[in-house]
Amino acid sequence: MIPVAGREARAEPNFVKQIVLERPGKFQLGETPPPVARAGEALVRVRRVGVCGTDLHAFAGRQPFFNFPRILGHEIAVEVVQAPANRHGLSVGDRCAVEPYLACGQCHPCRLGKPNCCERLEVLGVHTDGGMRELMAVPLACLHKSQKLSLDQLALVEPLGIGAHAVARSGLRKGEEALIVGAGPIGLAVAQFARAAGAQVRVLEVSPSRRAFVSRLGFHALAEPDGDLAEVIFDATGNAQAMAQSLGRVAHGGRLVFVGLVQGPVALDDALFHRREVTLFASRNSAHQFPRVIARIEQGQIDTAPWVTHRIPLTEVPDRFPQIPGDPACVKAMVEVNGSAA
Repeated sequence: MIPVAGREARAEPNFVKQIVLERPGKFQLGETPPPVARAGEALVRVRRVGVCGTDLHAFAGRQPFFNFPRILGHEIAVEVVQAPANRHGLSVGDRCAVEPYLACGQCHPCRLGKPNCCERLEVLGVHTDGGMRELMAVPLACLHKSQKLSLDQLALVEPLGIGAHAVARSGLRKGEEALIVGAGPIGLAVAQFARAAGAQVRVLEVSPSRRAFVSRLGFHALAEPDGDLAEVIFDATGNAQAMAQSLGRVAHGGRLVFVGLVQGPVALDDALFHRREVTLFASRNSAHQFPRVIARIEQGQIDTAPWVTHRIPLTEVPDRFPQIPGDPACVKAMVEVNGSAA
């Protein structure tokens, strides 16, 4: 038996299942020897993996900076099965959200306290293998435990953290008007944290099914612009044309936050940009937000109940994953790994 923090670890299997995206459009279910945790890492049993737009783009062969083969998954909930003595308070049996950003800690942005902008940043499931496997080794500093959150909620911490960071970047204040453009999971995360900040929130979304979902969450959903300007615009579309148009919806002296990412230029009307003296922000992943997001969910300030609309056992990913992009009812698909206990 291997000594771990708090107790002894049970013997792990000789082989563990994993799903590998071998090339665009081609998943392969296979087995591999279990990973070995290095110094500063814990061995964890993966329990949930949320499917993100990044995963869908990778499957379609449209994800930049992506190499095949790759194990997808960066929205990850795990259970600790092996851990050394550590200062993070982690021990065997702890349920954790995994912060999937591996920063170098040495470059200029890291030294400035902005590891989300690390010059050598690696993201689990993108630049290095992620969570669609039964066991993985994770740096202790990337594990955030909670005794209250469900496995689904722990897997949702990462996308919610992106919304939390975007709202923090904007400096959104109580009573301000906020318009979120795009009601995918990231737009929904922004809306949740904008409402928690006390803002008056509207959501602009072209999809009828997504508008209906937004309305069920209690937000004012728009099918098309209503002509009213907002003090803060959050564009979560990842569409260059939509991002350019969002500038025209910002009130004088307001702020525009690009949460979605597009590869290539975004054309902005410079005269309008100057005339209204708009402040433009970029928002990149979820720097330092995991503890805050976990606390907000635990306190009931963020409602995650409606998010998970589809569930897929790990072994069924090759057959069922291709159906996700064409399903308008899908808000968040959750891959269940190592059983379906809550």
